[in-house]
Amino acid sequence: MSWIDNMWYSPSWYHWPVILLLLPLTALFWALSWLRRTLFRLNIKASVDIPVPVIVVGNISVGGNGKTPLVVYLAKRLRQEGYHPGVLSRGYGGKNASYPMSVEPSSLVDLAGDEAILMRRHINCPLVVDPQRPRGALHLIDKHKCNVIICDDGLQHYALNRDIEIVVMDGQRRCGNNILLPAGPLREGTWRLKTADLLVLNGGLVTNGEHLMSLEAGQLINIKNPTKSLSLSRLTVPVTALAAIGNPQRFFSLLQKKQVKIKKQLSFVDHHAFTEDDIPDGLVIMTEKDAVKCTHIAHDDCWYLPVSASLTRQFESQLLQKLKHVAADKKPSKRK
Repeated sequence: MSWIDNMWYSPSWYHWPVILLLLPLTALFWALSWLRRTLFRLNIKASVDIPVPVIVVGNISVGGNGKTPLVVYLAKRLRQEGYHPGVLSRGYGGKNASYPMSVEPSSLVDLAGDEAILMRRHINCPLVVDPQRPRGALHLIDKHKCNVIICDDGLQHYALNRDIEIVVMDGQRRCGNNILLPAGPLREGTWRLKTADLLVLNGGLVTNGEHLMSLEAGQLINIKNPTKSLSLSRLTVPVTALAAIGNPQRFFSLLQKKQVKIKKQLSFVDHHAFTEDDIPDGLVIMTEKDAVKCTHIAHDDCWYLPVSASLTRQFESQLLQKLKHVAADKKPSKRK
């Protein structure tokens, strides 16, 4: 873990002087967040309501909680129930010239962002990237005829009204030191957990009201030749594990749990733009999110490990029941 991660999630005595120095900035962050929420609550800043249910998947802490596999799971599950979902993403890291942008499996990661490309490869439904979420949501309805919107990482984006809020949280790190940025990892206070409709815990031990999400690993896929796969159990040599996600240690721990021998762990900041110099020789295993950025620079012995989310029947039942009620309450509206 980095020094900042240690300060946020496992602070020791020597971290607290720095935390105290950062508290004035945390107070400023709280004030600005409170002001922004208040402006929306008083309708001084407009929140757009759309004529189909909106499910927001987000968190109250920064990165590495498991939103992406949860969004993929939701899109697949809702299609099984007969819905025509559309996924709305900010497209962090992408730099497209114009929005809204409809993302295809062949879209460039430089334009759409790594998470959007990763999700689109796994879901058989429309995915749109747009920094202005209400505009992107309406695009999914008008162009793709979606009847439910799944908003990726939209918990703090109050410009788009939401009907169901799902908060996903790292089951090991949880809320860390329970302090707002930058002295702690929180975007909003822990009070925000009480306002969410569903609270999903990515691993760890659940308490009352929480739903456990497990990430199940698949077979290794070769980055240069995706038709080649390899079982983790067949690995006989030590590997280099590489990750540029919010919580790299979660990926490394997953490999260790699968009895993979790791000779070196390489951590990069989330959404890191890889170069050939970042990828060492020998057998390299990385996350699928990182692999979408390394297709053209990976060597022949680079592999990624896909993971899929698994949730409880209780979670599915509560979600589908809430969605059914919301869909029934939504009334058709005419927009200019």
